[in-house]
Amino acid sequence: MADKIQLEVVTPERRVLAEPVDMVTVPGLGGELGILPGHTPLISQLQTGVLTYVQDGKSFPMHVSGGFVEVRDDHVSVLAEVAERPDEIDAARAKISRDKLEKQLNAWSGSEGDFDLAKTKLDRSLVRLQLASR
Repeated sequence: MADKIQLEVVTPERRVLAEPVDMVTVPGLGGELGILPGHTPLISQLQTGVLTYVQDGKSFPMHVSGGFVEVRDDHVSVLAEVAERPDEIDAARAKISRDKLEKQLNAWSGSEGDFDLAKTKLDRSLVRLQLASR
């Protein structure tokens, strides 16, 4: 069994990360998934949350939202709609977005599909604020 796994995080716009790591935790649809070397192959849908990876004993967080994670042969591929490191997050913009979306959702009168989209955007803003405050 290998002592590292290759983590690759990709969005439609760019490759965010490609590094050998000790472990990865991703926000899967059914909850957090912890992935170590030798993990059983899997594919899962991602939900908005914090992906955390450990490299040489140090933990690194990253905001991810939408997409999928695939684990195969000590390789973790995260194909996300959004992936951001904490230093890439504009906390002021995330706060403005959160405040606007909370007002929208509190006075909601639109369709259910639009509500779900607004809720996803609110979740993204909340995770961004969480990571920006670290």
